[in-house]
Formats: sequence, structure tokens, C-alpha cells
Amino acid sequence: MITFSFRRLAFMLLIALLVWCSSSGICHARRGKHWRQSRAASSSLSKKKSKSHSSGSHHHGGSKSKSKAPLPPKQDITPPPPEKKVSEPFNVLDFGAKGDGETDDTKAFQAAWASACKVEASTIMVPSDYIFLVGPISFSGPYCEANIVFQLDGTIIAPTNAKAWGSGLLWWIEFTKLRGITIQGSGVIDGKGSVWWQDSPYNDPFDDEAKLIIPFNNTAQENQPIPINSKQGSKMPSIKPTALRFYGSFNVTVTGITIQNSPQCHLKFDNCMGVSIYEMSVSSPGDSVNTDGIHLQNSKDVLIHTTNLACGDDCVSIQTGCSNVYIHNVKCGPGHGISIGGLGRDGTKACVSNITVRDIIMHNTMNGVRIKTWQGGSGSVQGVLFSNIQVSEVELPIVIDQFYCDKQKCKNQTSAVALSGITYEKIRGTYTVKPVHFACSDSLPCMDVTLTGIQLTPLQERYHMYDPFCWQTFGELTTPTVPPIGCLQIGKPSSNRIQSDHDSC
Repeated sequence: MITFSFRRLAFMLLIALLVWCSSSGICHARRGKHWRQSRAASSSLSKKKSKSHSSGSHHHGGSKSKSKAPLPPKQDITPPPPEKKVSEPFNVLDFGAKGDGETDDTKAFQAAWASACKVEASTIMVPSDYIFLVGPISFSGPYCEANIVFQLDGTIIAPTNAKAWGSGLLWWIEFTKLRGITIQGSGVIDGKGSVWWQDSPYNDPFDDEAKLIIPFNNTAQENQPIPINSKQGSKMPSIKPTALRFYGSFNVTVTGITIQNSPQCHLKFDNCMGVSIYEMSVSSPGDSVNTDGIHLQNSKDVLIHTTNLACGDDCVSIQTGCSNVYIHNVKCGPGHGISIGGLGRDGTKACVSNITVRDIIMHNTMNGVRIKTWQGGSGSVQGVLFSNIQVSEVELPIVIDQFYCDKQKCKNQTSAVALSGITYEKIRGTYTVKPVHFACSDSLPCMDVTLTGIQLTPLQERYHMYDPFCWQTFGELTTPTVPPIGCLQIGKPSSNRIQSDHDSC
């Protein structure tokens, strides 16, 4: 009985083992399929839950549901824009210029300009080692493209025969109504001015400050130039041209070049905005009449620096309508110094403001820094700083003259251009006639004239010497001066006339 039971139990265990082994094999064989089905079912269930949750969230105004992972951004397969092709320079030789100093190359320059004018950022090439004879010429906009470069490495000379000038012109080379014009290079503009200076010297105005300069023999001997004839044997016109003029232009640059021997003013800017002049030179004899170096009129935002100016009149002349002018690191001499004016001529209104002149070296000039106005004018000059001016053998280093007159006689008038906010600081060196000359209007005295760090010592040469002079000049001395300038009236005038609309700018 016991044996039977044991056998029966063993048999049942064997059957159970076989059944278990059979089941285990099938599972192993189908394991991968069951796993994939399980993953698929799980994924499907997850998507349904996610969709259901997203729907609920939107319904309740909650945050956005998770979306499918975004695809990577498409790469920009747009080709880059083609680079602007830089045009070849327009060489004046390619337009027929000879450059031999005798053939008239005016038409070749005109043709080169006509082609360059149509191309933005084009370059006109005036090559070195050539001398180009060019008559009066105007490089005109306003329909030219912007940012044209006039690359001057050769020499341009003016005609010396009277016929080329007709009855007279105000300019020789002119650039007008342009947007972005640059004159650069190592070349020379030669005005051949000697035939003008000596051919008609008697009609020229003279510098009124000359009346303050009296030689020891009490006679202002002037070596009158001997008139000479022009190349064709006839006299030059009485109207003398400026060598290089810019009119009505924006963003003008002049750098590197030399302008010499102009019949009258060397470099003039009229109605221009954004002017930069640097590392260039002006060269004319000290006795060349009315040959200003740089002349500014109705121009704003002007920067002049690192230039050498030698001429027969003002190294820099600042006229009406100028503002935001900054001049620094300039050498001046010979010449008549750096001047604001003359302003208010023939009863006109003049407005000048925000002028800075600093870090200047002046040698052998008539004036140092000067403001000159005519009687009878109106308007104002305000916000002027003259700083760190080194003078050497300068006749009149500091000048305000509101009785300016470049003729033999001028009528006395009560109205005047108002001067205020004029600062002189660190004006140092030697003078040969008078250190300070302040001659202000009786009816409208100079106000807020400040002197700081003035050290001027006399250098006896051939002229009578004088003490500082002040007339109707009010302001302050912030430091002791050499020599003492006791004539300056401290404070403000007691009966100062209120500036009217006629005076204001």
C-alpha cells in the first residue's frame, strides 16, 4: 500500500515536470513576439491617455500639451548675395589726358568724372609722375552716386593765360552737391597764383589789424609788388578764383594732398555738412594777398586736424553760419592766424557757435587767435574756446576787433554782432607788437570773456610795442596773467542792452 502510493506520487511528479518543461519551451520560443505586442499595447494606451489628458487640459484653459518633438530646422539653402563688384579706377589717362603740363586736359577730366559719377564708390585716378593742365572745372552732382573718391597722386596746374578765365571766376576746381566725396593722395594742386598776386594788387582789401603794427620809423613801408604780365601778355581778371571749393555737399574728406599758390583762397567749404580735413598742407608765400588757407562758410560739423597751413591771410577763416567746428593739432605760419570773421559786413546778420581751437602752433604770423566783426551787423558769436595755443614771434596773439574795416574808411554804426562766452586758456609764447587787443562795441560790449593761463613775453624786433588794450570787454581772470591784463572789466556791464530778436540766431 505504501509502495503503491510512492509510485503514484512519483508518476504524478513526472507528469507535472513534463508539462512544465513543455510550457517553458513555448514561452521561450514566443518571448520576442509577446514583448513587442506588450510594448505596442503599452504605447497605444499611453497615447490614448495623453490625448485624453490634453483634451481635458484645453477644456480647463490649462497649459498646452506636449507636442511631438519638433523636427530639426531646415537648413537655409538660399545662396548668399553676390559680393558687390568693385569697379576699376577711372584713370584720366584712359580718357585722353596727356599729363605733359602743356596740353589742356580739362575735357579728359570731365569725361572721367561723367563715367565715375554713375558708379557708387567709384575712384577717379590722377596718376603720379604726370602734370595735368586743367582749366576751370566743376565736378557736379546731385545725380551722381555716393562715396566717390578722387585719388590725386599727380600734379594739377592752373592755366596762366588770361583768356582761360574770361572776365573772372570765383573758383577753379569745384565739387558741388555730392554725398560722400573724398579727395586723397600725395598729389599737388598748384594755382600758379603769382601772376594774380602781382598783376592786380591795388584792388585787394587789406587786413585791418595792419594799422596796429607800426615800424620804428613810423611808416608802414609796403613793398608794392611789381605788376607782371600773364603768359599771354594781358592782365589777369580782377576777380581771383579759389583753388578748390566744395559747395552743398555732405560727408566731405580732404586728406594727404598739397594745395599751393592759389590766386586767392586755397580750400573753401560753403553750405557743407560733415567735413573732415587732415594730414594735408597749404603752401603760399606770406606776402601773397588774400590767400586764406581754409575758409568755412555756412558749414557745420567740421573737423580739421594734423595740417600745415602757410599762406598770406588767415590760416583758417570761420565765417557766418558755422557751428560745431573743431580744430586741433594745426601748424599755422606764415599767415594771419586763425580767425572768426569778419562778420556782419554791410549790415548782415552773422551766427557762429560752438567753435573749438586747440593744440595749435603759430610762428611768424600777424595774429594768433582773432574774432573780427564789422560795425552795423547783427547776430551773435558764442561758445568759443581757444586752448593751448603756442605762439612764436606773433605780432598780436589775442585779438577781438569789433571795428574791423578792410577799406580806407568805414562809417561808425551802433549795432553790432554780439560776442559772449569766449574763453582763452594756455595761450603762451612770444609777441612782437601787443599781447592782447580787445576792442568791443560801445552799444553791445563783449561779455563772459575768460582768460586762464596767459603767458606772453615780448620779443623786440622792428615794431613799436604796446601794453594790453581792452575796450568794453567784460569777463574774468581765473589766474594771474603775463603780462597783467588789468584792463579787462570783471563781471558784467551795468547797462547791458538786452539782446533783441534782431541779434539772436
